[in-house]
Amino acid sequence: MTSQPGSPLTYPDALRGEHVDVYTNASGSEVRVPDPYRWLEDPDAPETRAWVEAQNRVTEEVLARLPAREAYRGRLTELWNYAKSGTPWKRGARYFRQFNPGLLNQNVLEVADSPRGPWRTLLDANTLSEDGTVALMGNHISEDGERLAYSTQSGGSDWLTWRVRDVESGEDLPDRLEWSKFSGAAWHPDGSGFYYSAYSAPGEGEALTGSNRNQRLMFHRLGTEQTLDAVVMERPDQPDWGFGGSVTHDGRYLLIHVWMGTSPKNLLWVREIGSDGPFRELVSDFHAHYEVIGSDGPLLFVLTDDGAPRRRLLTWSLETGERREIVPEAGDALQEATLVPDGLLTLTLRNASHRLTLRARSGVPQREIGLPSLGSIVALSARPDSPEVFLGFTSFLHPTTPYALTLPDGTPEALAAPAVPFGADGYEVRQEFAQSRDGTRVPMFIVSRKGLGRDGANPTLLYGYGGFNISLTPAFSPSRLAWLERGGVFVYANLRGGGEYGEDWHQAGTLERKQNVFDDFISCAEHLIHTGITSPAHLGIQGGSNGGLLVGACMTQRPDLFAAAVPQVGVLDMLRYQHFTIGWAWASDYGRSDDPQMLETLLGYSPLHNLREGAAYPATLITTGDHDDRVVPAHSFKFAAELQRVHVGEAPVLIRIQTRAGHGAGMPTSLAIAEAADVWAFLEGRLKG
Repeated sequence: MTSQPGSPLTYPDALRGEHVDVYTNASGSEVRVPDPYRWLEDPDAPETRAWVEAQNRVTEEVLARLPAREAYRGRLTELWNYAKSGTPWKRGARYFRQFNPGLLNQNVLEVADSPRGPWRTLLDANTLSEDGTVALMGNHISEDGERLAYSTQSGGSDWLTWRVRDVESGEDLPDRLEWSKFSGAAWHPDGSGFYYSAYSAPGEGEALTGSNRNQRLMFHRLGTEQTLDAVVMERPDQPDWGFGGSVTHDGRYLLIHVWMGTSPKNLLWVREIGSDGPFRELVSDFHAHYEVIGSDGPLLFVLTDDGAPRRRLLTWSLETGERREIVPEAGDALQEATLVPDGLLTLTLRNASHRLTLRARSGVPQREIGLPSLGSIVALSARPDSPEVFLGFTSFLHPTTPYALTLPDGTPEALAAPAVPFGADGYEVRQEFAQSRDGTRVPMFIVSRKGLGRDGANPTLLYGYGGFNISLTPAFSPSRLAWLERGGVFVYANLRGGGEYGEDWHQAGTLERKQNVFDDFISCAEHLIHTGITSPAHLGIQGGSNGGLLVGACMTQRPDLFAAAVPQVGVLDMLRYQHFTIGWAWASDYGRSDDPQMLETLLGYSPLHNLREGAAYPATLITTGDHDDRVVPAHSFKFAAELQRVHVGEAPVLIRIQTRAGHGAGMPTSLAIAEAADVWAFLEGRLKG
């Protein structure tokens, strides 16, 4: 065990090995980079397991002493305990939704003959494991509403297991498919089977760390063994390509969306259902994003950013090849579109909140559909043959609520009234803008009690992500309510790298421009300080995954600016991320260390490689899961070991390692409450003093 200068804590010893990696920089020179904690990359090695157990003991000892921990656990349990009704969708004559009466670890999939019920249970994932760590991830209903193809994940892993259930009887068919990942299911129009994506079975001991390449699009015929599934598409010559299959609403065409990494750019291929001929390559190179949102016979409706960073909508004739723009690029980013009878709906982003517009099939706007408040549509379900539209609406202070409207003239009507024990009227949401280092205006949402004093003493949490074209829009979280109730301020930053203002905004935070993201986040922090909302002694930062990288980079670049940092399941070793599972796919945003042109950029901000001997860092709570096969826990392990070694001062450096948990998706309610209570209690202990 190791004691740090000025710290009352004794941290577990982490052996520093002699391993050194050799890279080449842009000038052709060798760059030698030590990697003393390489041994922590093996999550199942006895020495790693012993280190994990020792770290969890230290963390638990600290968290158990926090006076707010039990208060948060109790209040979070109360706030989480309300009925959560998912947004319905229709297949055949049936309606489907997900539902949680309150504190179930996993949602229940339900079916009804009306969008207003009565509902009956179709699949209860809580019965699939004793501890709630088997989660329902994908659920795809056949067009006639008779069969459900569903996927589950176990312990937080991205690996999926597919099964099929009869909707009428609620019984599973014998079908069982393994080693699928990053996949949905698309039913054949006759209901005989479905398309899905899969990989070869990983080698011994590589399920959670081995690289995922050579994805294949498969077709599974009901009642047959997986070994008999037909390979619809594979490209051994392009091991980094992935394939997503979808079927047009009329059942006429099979579409293949070919992806490579996390870049939004894709290929688009099409073939008539029933044909064994070659696919027609509508888009044959990775120059832009193309998404088919519907069809009218041989006329496809295609959402694209080709020549339009904020996206536009085209029609594309499969008979003539003619492409015609029907919704041009505008000032607001066009995020989603869907066909409805004789028209279409478009969902746009204006300063990171949503607008919903009904248009004619020609693209001409007919009316804006009023939404309950400033917020986000998190689910939109519509069909080209039905006037029924269902949407899920959420905002920071009001829970996600399902609404129904009937086109063309209807207005949204709530299908449920979630009763959260929280006095929302005492709080407010403001949007303010920071000025980043290069002059860019960066929006942020500030959620607080009404009449917030600006004396610099408010405990404030700044949250961000900033990557992969993902937009942070207003979202409800029962967890954050507990922070607000106890006097905290919550801030949601809309950084470059996201998609809030289209593809240009995304690209401005990628590759050699990644520092813009960190500058934006730091500028938001400085804005909160300069406007008197908080001060460095009362300011904490949080982010997960790519947001964990954000937190790690900002706390190493500006440790003076923050009192606490919570990097969760973060990408923290920027030189080796590409060697694990799907990490190679992130190179479109990050670049790779084996590219001499990118090496210095990555070394310049990689959190692990920018920790300085003898520096005083903010109090840090790192969180990860031992089954995280998206961002493998080695990132967090190595960062924690080095941070504990170099950090000086009384601020604690802790790592909370959840067993039987992964990147976050499908986490049981009980574990989510426990983790949130620990995070909030840790932050309150550091920011309220």
